[in-house]
Amino acid sequence: MSHATPVKAVPRAAEFGRLLDTYGNEFTVPDFTIKQIRDAIPARCFDRSAVRGYSYILRDILLLTTNFYLFNRYNTPDRIPSASLRFGLWAIYGFLQGLFATGLWVIAHECGHQSFSTLKVVNDTTGWILHSALLVPYFSWKISHGKHHKATGHMERDMVFLPKTREVYAGRVRRQIHEISELTEEAPLVTALVLIGRQLIGWPLYLLQNNTGHDYHEKQTEGRGKGRHNGFGGGVNHFNPSSPLYDAKDAKYIALSDLGLGLTATVLYEVAQYHGWHNLLIWYIIPYLWVNHWLVAITFLQHTDPTIPHYGSETWTFARGAATTVDREFGFIGRSLFHGIIETHVLHHFVSTIPFYHADEATDAIKPVLGQHYRSQTEGGAIGFIKGLWRSSRWCQWVERSEGAEGLGKDIVFYRNRNGLGVKPLQMEKKTN
Repeated sequence: MSHATPVKAVPRAAEFGRLLDTYGNEFTVPDFTIKQIRDAIPARCFDRSAVRGYSYILRDILLLTTNFYLFNRYNTPDRIPSASLRFGLWAIYGFLQGLFATGLWVIAHECGHQSFSTLKVVNDTTGWILHSALLVPYFSWKISHGKHHKATGHMERDMVFLPKTREVYAGRVRRQIHEISELTEEAPLVTALVLIGRQLIGWPLYLLQNNTGHDYHEKQTEGRGKGRHNGFGGGVNHFNPSSPLYDAKDAKYIALSDLGLGLTATVLYEVAQYHGWHNLLIWYIIPYLWVNHWLVAITFLQHTDPTIPHYGSETWTFARGAATTVDREFGFIGRSLFHGIIETHVLHHFVSTIPFYHADEATDAIKPVLGQHYRSQTEGGAIGFIKGLWRSSRWCQWVERSEGAEGLGKDIVFYRNRNGLGVKPLQMEKKTN
């Protein structure tokens, strides 16, 4: 079975006790610093070029327009009489457009991190245009995503795929916390349905309800700190300037993000009115769903793996949190069409202003500093990446402390599951009055 690079057993520091990841590998708490990481990276890797960045944008737009032209020019009833064959070809069109559009999404993400150019106005203008065209609220997401980077792996502050605690998971399956270890295996069909649902609507639900983010807004130094009250279903959304995610000074940027979405929605409506909703579905909506799928899959696998720890407030540091990420491999699609966002994400969390075209070199430079704490899963290439969605969904269901944890080690948690995979959940005694 393919899995992330195993962690070798080493002597444990007395203050942490014996910590085990889900595979049963003994975990050593990192002690490197951000300065060590940055000092290891060649200075040229920090160079940013808007000209080079725009060349990639031009390439991606050329791929999108060429694909659109070819299919609309040649996949027609007069050229291809078979309706079934045309349907299949349009499905290929949607898949390809989703790949090319995801490339633009990634570059807009670079703009949000100011790694596209040296000028903030260029970064934000470019990012706003690209993300708005893909129905992404650029500034709204940029702000919340920045909070994710500032608190990656923190159990009370992280904003992306924050794992459920044992207590929360127990509540969702309507069991007591001490009964979790006794649950029968989750049916593969249930896992499949959860996986499909997440890939289809995970991104919209994140924007509408902050689904995979934390619920501790009152404890944050940033944002309004008013809890989950302003979104769909009572969740925190990315569209309301009064959202708990944002400070008062952010309101104008949230409004600007909404304006971008409104402009795109208006254009799409006019396209549907002129060319028909059926064509809009084929031309834009299906590729849009593919983009959402890739975005969720990439983010989920970057931050969910049986080897990953999560930290409480007593043990978290920026360097430790940045190391709770995984590099994976998606072959030509990942390295060329997706601009390496899958293959160099660990580096991205340590220094997010390095542009993607320098990320491979910078990644190689920091590996010796990270040592055993550099995580990668490259076996199987693109197929291995897809298999990782299933593996992590089955192995990573909630987090809890290790049985041998002592002192500060109890502030560090690891994934466990009800499927009998890897280290067994803790046996907890039932409390009696």
